[in-house]
This record gives sequence, structure tokens and C-alpha cells, in this order.
Amino acid sequence: MTMAGSNLRAFVNTPATKIGTFLFEFATPGIGHILKAAGADYAVLDMEHTGFSFDTVRQVVRYCQAAELPLIVRVPSQQRHHISRALDTGADGIMVPIVSSVEQAKAVLDAAKYWPDGTRGVALGLAHERFAVRSEGLLPRFAEQNARTAIILQVEDPRGAAAADEIAALPGVDMLWLGHNDLSVALNKPGAFDDAAFVQAEAATIAAAKKHRKSVGRLAVDAKQAAQFVKLGYDFVSIAGDVWLLQQAFAAGVETVRRGV
Repeated sequence: MTMAGSNLRAFVNTPATKIGTFLFEFATPGIGHILKAAGADYAVLDMEHTGFSFDTVRQVVRYCQAAELPLIVRVPSQQRHHISRALDTGADGIMVPIVSSVEQAKAVLDAAKYWPDGTRGVALGLAHERFAVRSEGLLPRFAEQNARTAIILQVEDPRGAAAADEIAALPGVDMLWLGHNDLSVALNKPGAFDDAAFVQAEAATIAAAKKHRKSVGRLAVDAKQAAQFVKLGYDFVSIAGDVWLLQQAFAAGVETVRRGV
């Protein structure tokens, strides 16, 4: 059963399990409806590792809005213009990589929030307001956008895990997302997800989110692993990404046909 409505922040910080996937390749017009029909609660459009431009982001935001599927944009960096431009496209949330300190988290919030919570540049009546003609003054519209957009910070190194409690405590931070591969590399043990240091960093991240009533998320290689992550305490899980889902399904189909023949 999918979450009700299309407001991402309406189900951030709730105990229900939210299931989505990453978009690394298929920025197609039907993608929002395809995922929504399959039962997705959200999608993450990745700019960090894909080369997707903001023109692509603008299009996929519209596709997902049409399907009433919340869309998170993972921006390629912590640079202010990446954060604010992704939000100006109308994204329901942003995911920001390698946030390792309270200072970095505060800088993200400052770029993402309008006055008085931040210093995001003002441009209203555009995509993030669905191009609506509005007669209200600036303040209620600032408040509306500040309340609408979700801020998701990635824990991807030991410094981030050590600071997770302080980061999660910040007003405006909605979710911590464990970047498992980068975290394992930063611990000098690539792929060693059962290593004691990795397990400790992961546990600290989950505990910090729960302590401050924030969400916590992680990407899984498949549905079975995603279910295991839910048991660990994650309330947002991503079942792989579009590329791998297609490959897994097709490979399983090929195997079934060959066995039948």
C-alpha cells in the first residue's frame, strides 16, 4: 500500500515503511506513472553519478508530479546553486552527498530554506509553485515552501557518522541517508559491510535519526535486502535502481526460458 497523497514531508518522520527506487538512466515521460502503478512511495533522481542536467531534472519533476509521485533529487554537490536550482525545479526534496559536519549541514539548510530559516534566493511563481498566480505576500509563500521541501543528508564517512546525532538534531533536517559504499571506502574497507567499524557507524546513524524523530534511509541491492534494512530500523528503503531492476528482471526471465527449453 502506497503512502497517501504526493507530499513527501507528510510521511517523512513517520514509522511506516516507505519504498522507492533510484533513477540513474530512465528519465522517460512515463516513469512516474510506471513507478506509481507498481506501488512506489517515492523516487530519487540521481545527478551525482549520471550526468543528468537540470533540463532533465525539470522534465522528470513534471513527470512525477503528473503521477503524484514524490521526487527527491540527489544533487551532485553541496554547492549552493545545485541545492537551490534543484528546489526551484519543483523537486519535493533534495538529497545532499557527503555531509560530514554540523557546519556543512547548516550550510545546506541555509541554501535550501527561505527567510527566516535560510537565505535561499527568491524567485516565486515558477515551477516550485506550479506556476500559480498568487496574490499573497512573500512571507506565507516562504513558509509554504519551507514546509513543503524535505532535506535529506547523506552520511558517507566516519566524520558524518560521528556527527550524526548533532546533524539529526538540527531543525529542518528531515532524513539521514546512509551512503554505504562510500562509507565503507572511507573506513578503508571497501564493501566490508559486516566490519565492526561500518556496523558501528550505521548503528549510530540509525540511532541518531530515531532519537530526533527523523527518517533514515538506505539503498538496497534487491527487495530481500531492503526488507532486512527495515528490520534494522530504516523507514526509507530503495529497491536498487532502474538499471539494475531491469537487468535483474530480464536475467531472471532469460533463465526461466532457458530452463524451460
